[in-house]
Amino acid sequence: MHIFSAAQTASLLPFPELVDTLQDVLLEYAAGQIQCPERMVLDTADASGHLLCMPSVASDIMATKLITLFHGNRTLPVIQGQVTCCDARDGAFLFTLDGPETTGRRTAAMSMLAIRLLHRTAPHQILIIGTGTQARGHINALRALHPDASIRIRGRNPAAVATLCATLDPTGHHVRPEAPGDAEAADVVITTTSSHDIIYDAASRAGRLVIGVGAYRPEMIEIGPNLVLNSRLFVDDPVGAPSEAGDLIQAGVDWQTVHPLATSIHTPPPPDMPVLFKSVGCAAWDLAACRLARRLAESVE
Repeated sequence: MHIFSAAQTASLLPFPELVDTLQDVLLEYAAGQIQCPERMVLDTADASGHLLCMPSVASDIMATKLITLFHGNRTLPVIQGQVTCCDARDGAFLFTLDGPETTGRRTAAMSMLAIRLLHRTAPHQILIIGTGTQARGHINALRALHPDASIRIRGRNPAAVATLCATLDPTGHHVRPEAPGDAEAADVVITTTSSHDIIYDAASRAGRLVIGVGAYRPEMIEIGPNLVLNSRLFVDDPVGAPSEAGDLIQAGVDWQTVHPLATSIHTPPPPDMPVLFKSVGCAAWDLAACRLARRLAESVE
């Protein structure tokens, strides 16, 4: 069985191909062709850490992600783990991908798919809220797929914002700290924090796509109810979202009005409506990453 490092995992998951693969898997999952139960989350005794187990099964492969999440870590990464891929025909263990790299890339790729399906045109100005791993992954994905877009960064720590911008775009041509007026001008807003308090609740606006990434537990929240309740709502995983999408749960949404992202592939939202896409993640998206990695790895053997 091959064990791929973080760098090797990244090379096996290029964003353009990963977005296409996710779209195919999104349809398979919606059609019931992929088994993907809700993630199992176990807390440590002091609730300072979490163990997450996420299995999925398709007709060709099986994937299981096992990761730990410790926000208090100082010398070790906050997220550690791996994604193991097996053949669904004979159960053979094929390879292991780096868990954090896989999670970051498939999450950012899912946001890029939402832009493709819900925004329908190339974004011109994007506001990213957050300066952590997910923010970095989304910036890399945007630079790969929308190289002409202007990306503005908002964060609580100005030094962290400046460092992130300088690291990912030393020229400052495309990635810069947020300035007055940037938030209003943005046609795509992406929140990527682990906040338990509202960080974005602007008035909804037709033509603007808001993507919520960070609040993956009921007690977490990034996007306020004013925006949630006045937008057309889409989620990546309609199974997991009602118990995981903190922004929507705390807004008290009617889940009958929340649409799976898969429906937008053939029926896009009306262009005159504000749209909010909430991403909570599920093991099927890790399976998509494994499917792409398998194809690319076999093509070079």
